[in-house]
Amino acid sequence: QVQLVESGGGLVQPGGSLRLSCAASGSILNHYCVGWFRQVAGKEREGVSSIGSEDYNPWYKDSVKGRFTISRDNAANTVYLQMNDLKPDDTGVYFCATDMRPRCPIIYSDYEFRLPASRFDSWGQGTQVTVSS
Repeated sequence: QVQLVESGGGLVQPGGSLRLSCAASGSILNHYCVGWFRQVAGKEREGVSSIGSEDYNPWYKDSVKGRFTISRDNAANTVYLQMNDLKPDDTGVYFCATDMRPRCPIIYSDYEFRLPASRFDSWGQGTQVTVSS
């Protein structure tokens, strides 16, 4: 069983940057798909980005393409989410998760590609990101 711990959240002004970290223990994170999700009170958890085993097929939600970058540091057993040009709509609690499989379960639904939270087994506790002036 893998344990995940997120860090790096905070308060930032619009246009600013943050780098979130997802540190793993109990398993080698590079063997599995890792997803980043965000949740706002009263709304469902939505997939933002994912990366498969061995950096296979990085995926981004349309609204963050060109601004967010997902990456791995295998030596540190950590996955990062670099977030640039942050917007108020990026506000939420960000979670990392893994479904313990090498390929990420990206689906096409309601006219866009999505990363379904229901397919992920192991979750971190979340880190708050607030984008506000």
